[in-house]
Amino acid sequence: LFDKKSGIGLNILRNPMGSSDYSRTIYSYDDQEEGEEDIELLNFSIQHDLKSIIPLTKMAQKINKELVVFASPWSAPGWMKTSGKMVTGKLRDEFYKVYAEYFVMFINAYHQKGIEIYAITPQNEPLFEPTNYPGMKMLATEQIRFVSHYLKPLFISNNIKTKIFGYDHNWDRVDFPFELLDKASNDFDGIAWHWYGGKPISQARINKYYPEKEVHFTEGSGGSWIPEFDPAFGNLMRTGIEIFRSYSQSLVLWNIALDENNGPTVPGFGESTCRGLVKVDTTSKTYERTIDFYGLAHFSKFIQKGATRIYSSDTTKGISNVMFLNPNGDLVVVLYNDRPIDILVIAKNQDQQSFELVVKAKTAVSSIIKM
Repeated sequence: LFDKKSGIGLNILRNPMGSSDYSRTIYSYDDQEEGEEDIELLNFSIQHDLKSIIPLTKMAQKINKELVVFASPWSAPGWMKTSGKMVTGKLRDEFYKVYAEYFVMFINAYHQKGIEIYAITPQNEPLFEPTNYPGMKMLATEQIRFVSHYLKPLFISNNIKTKIFGYDHNWDRVDFPFELLDKASNDFDGIAWHWYGGKPISQARINKYYPEKEVHFTEGSGGSWIPEFDPAFGNLMRTGIEIFRSYSQSLVLWNIALDENNGPTVPGFGESTCRGLVKVDTTSKTYERTIDFYGLAHFSKFIQKGATRIYSSDTTKGISNVMFLNPNGDLVVVLYNDRPIDILVIAKNQDQQSFELVVKAKTAVSSIIKM
């Protein structure tokens, strides 16, 4: 997964802050008995993460020195919420300041373990309130209040350089990130996106008016809703190319690895239909690479950190494409032929230098052009 030579060179991880839907248990970093509160966060601890999450993250760091870590909470601790639990509910008004301190303690705790958090989002999927796993609704006005009045000032006073990306939800509600940046542009470093609704062009719409803000695609999952190889692989390639053509600086799929039952998941979650990059058989202790592994490889294996996307013609005749200039001067072009026939592709620059490549039907090709 992470080795740049023998593997596919992944250099971004998005770790949940506390439990997500794909956790063995429901937990936060400061759990309390029902009716109890810990306003001073005296019981804050990342002990849960010491068993596997932090060691695995550090292993990935050791393999790929360029690794960047994002972090997102699925929920605040239950005692901070209107529901009194991590499933459903909203952040109570009186706990905005305490929750901001919770973020600072998390970032500092990970720093002490040798893991720097590049960026956080205030809330994973803030417009969705699931009933079978941790989640927390946080409207745009509430996210602005939390970040502008509490989180950002606390980051500044504690000299924390971790960036704050707003939204962290689907393309179909472009009004949410616009509201964040229209009203509190100075407090957000960028916008994070998911692919479960809408189209990637929403990223470009935000970028048009706020080009100085970072654009990151932080979650998309493959699964049995597009089960066959061709639709699922093609969807990833087409969408991934459009994500980068729409100004994203990253492409993160959910999850890295799942077991033979597409888990583990939290108790009460129900049947899981998601697909990881790797599927692990916990009985035989073997694994297999999924189509999402190979799709993501077309980007991560060849596009270097710090690459610049350069102009290439729009998708025509069924060929989706995106082109990058790597820091070492090489050009990388990622192509996907969506048609049932082989297509000859000719890439030509302004100096009339060109190369030709036959892209077979329903096939992805990534090429490095030495300049």
